[in-house]
Amino acid sequence: MNVPLWLWVTTVLVIVSLICVDFVIVARNPRKPSTREAALWVSFYALLAVAFGAALAFTAGAEHSIAFYTGWVVEYSLSIDNLFILILIIGSFQVPPEHQQRVLLIGIGLALFFRALFIVAGAAAVEAYVGVFYLFGAILLVTAIKLLVSADHDVAHAEYKENALVRTVRRVLPTTDRYHGARLTVLLGGRRHLTPMLLVVIAIGMADIVFALDSIPAIFGITQEPYLVFTANAFALMGLRQLYFLIGSLLTRLVYLNKGLALILCYIGVTLILHAIEHTTDLPVSSPPELVSLGVVVSLLILVTVASLVASRNHRQRESVSDSEAR
Repeated sequence: MNVPLWLWVTTVLVIVSLICVDFVIVARNPRKPSTREAALWVSFYALLAVAFGAALAFTAGAEHSIAFYTGWVVEYSLSIDNLFILILIIGSFQVPPEHQQRVLLIGIGLALFFRALFIVAGAAAVEAYVGVFYLFGAILLVTAIKLLVSADHDVAHAEYKENALVRTVRRVLPTTDRYHGARLTVLLGGRRHLTPMLLVVIAIGMADIVFALDSIPAIFGITQEPYLVFTANAFALMGLRQLYFLIGSLLTRLVYLNKGLALILCYIGVTLILHAIEHTTDLPVSSPPELVSLGVVVSLLILVTVASLVASRNHRQRESVSDSEAR
């Protein structure tokens, strides 16, 4: 796929402009959006991604369009799972409701920056030696195993453990215990102090790096085109702020989400290894086509969502019966 420089520049400028507009909206009206407002914004960004994929089909061909859609769905699914961690971080730092949108936008900006760096590094590694797909596949398989053995999401009872960088900052630098608006630092008693706002940004930034370590190998398992890898990640991140407020309270109902993502990552990991074997050996193997991968990913997500909602409904019904019997 030959992408001219002007298209790269235009794409990056449009994406950055959308994020900047989002930031201006939040800065002017720092509040928790309504469910209807969040749903409209999420729908807007989803339709934007669908339109972009359709444009790819007309300009670059159906193969690239399918690869984009598959990558976008995978990255969007991983972003939903990442929301669980964001909820824990924001809850642990007790970020005031009026500042949560700002924190999320900063996190999205950092995520896009880190993923762009990983995309450049990943593309260079793939160009230098196709055998790097063995490593990418192994990373995804290890991540899949961790997800399979991990406990189901439980936002109400889970706890966030501060990473080493945040603990070091707290220990070395003076920090305040309360927020001072949206300020990152504040002058108290003639001495500069860090506010919890800066600490939560650091925590989310570190989480973004961990997220990128999983998501970039996953998207390279779908397509090796840097332009498609970048745009799939960008569209998956846009609207994440609104998605946080839209499904944050519903995330606990997706009890099998991490299991479904584990199966998806396992499938992509095997695909990456098959791709590496195909290009580094003479064995008669080949990785599945993009259309098959799209079908597998979408089918798994539908199955996981339906199973999760059914399990959550049955659990609530059992609790209701238990409460009635207790009375």
